Amino acid sequence: MKELELIQKNIFSIRGQKVMLDKHLAELYGVEVKRLNESVKRNIERFPHDFMFQLNTDEWKNLKSQIATASWGGARTLPYAFTEQGVAMLSSVLRSKTAIEVNIRIMRAFVAVRQYLTVEQNISNQLEHRFKLIENTLDEILSDQNDINEDTRMRLELIEETLTILQTNEKVPDRTVIKGFTK
Repeated sequence: MKELELIQKNIFSIRGQKVMLDKHLAELYGVEVKRLNESVKRNIERFPHDFMFQLNTDEWKNLKSQIATASWGGARTLPYAFTEQGVAMLSSVLRSKTAIEVNIRIMRAFVAVRQYLTVEQNISNQLEHRFKLIENTLDEILSDQNDINEDTRMRLELIEETLTILQTNEKVPDRTVIKGFTK
């Protein structure tokens, strides 16, 4: 399982695709990066742009800032990135038992990453739905609370006016005496 985790750790998202870099693939296949890339260039018709592409300078700088770069040495060319299909094609180019075995393990890692991302997306969708329900419920509660507060506010204003009148010692006007009735 550790090997699967190691492979998964070397799968990156670049240009919206999950890819592995030539350096990591060469390590897994037990060949030099230079030899791997030579084999690919001899069979370039097997590697269209959706199977393999070379990183540009910005992508490479961004990726280097995200991963440990001490072991990259002084590479003079920008690395190549291989999609899942490109990795599958490598076994036909490298034509060794090791290449086939490594490809099987890499394919399993890509599948595991895809499954993980699917589960993550499902969880994210469920959480988003639940947050919307909570938000709607809170909006209803606060709306009801505002209505109650408006009524309470009006009553408090009446009480405040009455207290103000009482505190200022204003005389409450006498009642008008109606003839025929005495106190």
